[in-house]
Amino acid sequence: MKVKNIATIALALLIPIFVSAQKQQKKKTVIKKPPVVVVEEPQEDPRIVEMREATQQIVFIDSVVVAKSDFLSSIRLNPESGRLTTYDQFFRSQEHPDGYVFVNEMGNKCYFSDEDDNGRMKLYTCDKLGKEWSEQAPVKGISEGITEANYPFMMTDGTTFYFAAKGQESIGGYDIFVTRYDSEDGQFLKPENIGMPFNSEANDYMYAIDEISNIGYFATDRRQPEGKVCIYIFIPPTSRHTYGLDTYSEEQLRDLSEIRRIASTWGSDKERKQALERLKSIGTKTVTQQPKSEMEMIINDQVTYTSVNQFRSQESLPLFQRLTETKRKLSETQKTLEKSRAYYAKANKEDKNVLRTEILDGEDEILRLTYQVSDLEKRIRNAENKILNP
Repeated sequence: MKVKNIATIALALLIPIFVSAQKQQKKKTVIKKPPVVVVEEPQEDPRIVEMREATQQIVFIDSVVVAKSDFLSSIRLNPESGRLTTYDQFFRSQEHPDGYVFVNEMGNKCYFSDEDDNGRMKLYTCDKLGKEWSEQAPVKGISEGITEANYPFMMTDGTTFYFAAKGQESIGGYDIFVTRYDSEDGQFLKPENIGMPFNSEANDYMYAIDEISNIGYFATDRRQPEGKVCIYIFIPPTSRHTYGLDTYSEEQLRDLSEIRRIASTWGSDKERKQALERLKSIGTKTVTQQPKSEMEMIINDQVTYTSVNQFRSQESLPLFQRLTETKRKLSETQKTLEKSRAYYAKANKEDKNVLRTEILDGEDEILRLTYQVSDLEKRIRNAENKILNP
């Protein structure tokens, strides 16, 4: 009896130990599941998506890859469209190898890039009076949202201005922007990003148009190795048309917006071949009339000034500067009006409606500028004659 009791007690003592061992064994064999890792897809900048859907239809006739340090040599312009050069060549300096200069057809106004006090590239302008250039002045009106600006180009109308910039509206590095000069306020309007296919997440630089040959150029380093840029040559459109979202797939639209294959923009190829012939002729025309290097201002029947240094009245020089600029605008407006009238005859109904407004506005502008020229000349003569004939 005692032996049975002892066995029972021993068994009772062993049961908790056995159960505990079983629990520990179960704990050791539990396999924990790895945590679920959620991979978030990178979201594309909505501005890029919007730009892609509004990609402009452009016929690219050719492209060439060149060294960035010498890319201007691949942009061929007729003298009537102005001239592009580097800061160092124009100002005979070696201080700003990344600065660029545009000089207008008359050779009396230039726009250029230069470093500000913070070492950032900004745009400036100056006028030529006689043989001397005026002090540089910042280009007004384009600084909102712009941190750096470079690569200036002014159209022959003296109003439409293109440049490349970094800032809030840029989608990657330098983007190309356009603005227009407001003659009433004496400054440019807020610049607008010209969108795709000209802009990308890479750096997109100089945008220049030869209006005489109807040939356009722009430079970009997209898909290029360090130190290289691609110059795309295109036909400037007369109006803006975009690719239809119902006609082109998302993949096709992406390729067109990024200029993956210029042949995709050729269409029937007739327009491209004609443009290539025009491209060959650039630079072969002879300029029959060169702009005068000296000023000429008739003061009275006996006196004609040929230098700004001859002005005697303090108010004459600033008046003459305004006169020079007004004459330039008048000349460019007259050229633009002539082109609009010539194109009107062959334009479609939609373009004619646009051109009709442009022609009427151009005629009004010519009348206004002609009156300003006459008024400024009169005020200069009066100021000088008061001193010459007291």
